[in-house]
Amino acid sequence: MTITYNPTIEPSGRIKVLSPAKINLFLHITGKRPDGYHNLLSLMCCINLYDTLYINLDAKRTGITCTHPDVPLDKTNIALKAASTFLKAINIDKAVGIHITKRIPVGAGLGGGSSNAAAVLLALNYYYDHPCSMDKLISMGLSLGADVPFLIFRKPAVVSGIGEKLESFHGLSNRHILLIYPGFSISTAEIFKKYDLRLTKTKNKNKINLFVKDKNKIESLLWNDLEKIAATEYPEIYDVKKALLSQGAQGVLMTGSGSAVFGLFSDFSRAKTACDAISRNINWQLFLTDLVIPTGASSSGKTQDFDSCIRRFEPSRPSHIIF
Repeated sequence: MTITYNPTIEPSGRIKVLSPAKINLFLHITGKRPDGYHNLLSLMCCINLYDTLYINLDAKRTGITCTHPDVPLDKTNIALKAASTFLKAINIDKAVGIHITKRIPVGAGLGGGSSNAAAVLLALNYYYDHPCSMDKLISMGLSLGADVPFLIFRKPAVVSGIGEKLESFHGLSNRHILLIYPGFSISTAEIFKKYDLRLTKTKNKNKINLFVKDKNKIESLLWNDLEKIAATEYPEIYDVKKALLSQGAQGVLMTGSGSAVFGLFSDFSRAKTACDAISRNINWQLFLTDLVIPTGASSSGKTQDFDSCIRRFEPSRPSHIIF
């Protein structure tokens, strides 16, 4: 089954758009800026797990609803901020109603909120016949959050700076993924506050260069500078990693600042067997999915036309969500 991430207009006039999660296959913190943000080097990829957003441009007043109780429903919501930012940029004053059907766990390092904001920007740009270039959308996204630019871009990419520098990463081979959310959220700010650059293993900052030589051996190159800090505070992360490894995962890693952990599998049947075995832990949410890799990508490293990139996403199978 092919899933399209294109926005669609429903008969009622609402815009429907899917909002994929992301994982960090590699995450190295390169420094701290004077403004308090951290520079990073990361290899990011979207996965076939997504929220669904419905956007109503005929709303009587601006507001948001969501199926998850921990998502803010006031002006601090990043999806609402995205709508306001976009409409202001194109000089339109209009009330917007947004509803989010939440599947991506909250506070898990999967970029759910940032992806919601990116989806709103993409959907509104589609609806108004593309008044903003990709560069303009990414600039808007950066003003909302560090992960938003990548989740607008949505192709495998090496991400640097504070998230604003994106370079397409071609040739990444797909993997089946068993993603586990251990049932608790982690504050990104909390983890970064505890992160000590002096303790970073500097040899790992060059690991990402090895991907260029052999992209089929990513399991041995998985790295996350934030994992040890998060697992020290939340030891259950190590329990999740051990469970995945015991079921034959070829590589395991915490994504982002946590708490979700993913395991990579070469074939679906092995991933499904692992999922069935681990699902006996009633406190964990399991998601059986895969990487989202664009087909027919150019090897030039140059960004293709934005809409053609979106149309070329062809995940190999839908997510299987197991509670």
